[in-house]
Amino acid sequence: MTRPLDHPVWNALTGRQAHLAIRQGDAVRLRPDVGVFVAGKDAASTDDLAAICARYPGAGSLEAEGTPLAGWTPPGVEPTIHAVLAQMVCTRLVPGPGIEARPLGEADADDIHELAMMTRPGPFKPRTFEFGGFIGVREDGRLIAMAGTRLRVEGFSEVSAVCTHPDHRGRGLAKALMRQVVGQILDEGDACFLHAFADREATIALYRSLGFEVRQRIVYTVFEG
Repeated sequence: MTRPLDHPVWNALTGRQAHLAIRQGDAVRLRPDVGVFVAGKDAASTDDLAAICARYPGAGSLEAEGTPLAGWTPPGVEPTIHAVLAQMVCTRLVPGPGIEARPLGEADADDIHELAMMTRPGPFKPRTFEFGGFIGVREDGRLIAMAGTRLRVEGFSEVSAVCTHPDHRGRGLAKALMRQVVGQILDEGDACFLHAFADREATIALYRSLGFEVRQRIVYTVFEG
């Protein structure tokens, strides 16, 4: 049931999110204005991977630890980021306080990008919101917290871009927004997944409190360029 998560970028960008992808042979790359992710079909795809990375520098991969493409970089390229993530899955949400949030989209693009650049929730580009499912909280017209979705594979949708303005932390906004995004995904019939740095124990504990459990370790690599 969870096998699509073993190769999440490839499965998303050749499946439910092919409309956001650029394809070159047996390699696929997320549109650079949407995100950084690139993936090959299998271990024999490295020539196509190298070619598409040369065309669109600054790509990055998410591959299961111990698999042939985990930590791969194009020839002669040093990674700028190489980290291990915990891939976590939720099929049942732990109830808790909600929040009044509204959908975010095209009209909010500048505010979404500004908040993401301030808080650095992960790789984020000007059109990352095109993944969909973004919601946010505003106070006095200013976007102070948001959450959204990212990769979608068969049976699963990823929660991502969860962040709060530094001046408004400690109010439970991120957790409440996550609960709303997760609830919507589950209502639509998918299970949820996410990725967290494996050494961030407090973050992983937060996600466990919402109903997530660690499934496997993922190697996150961003290539220079």
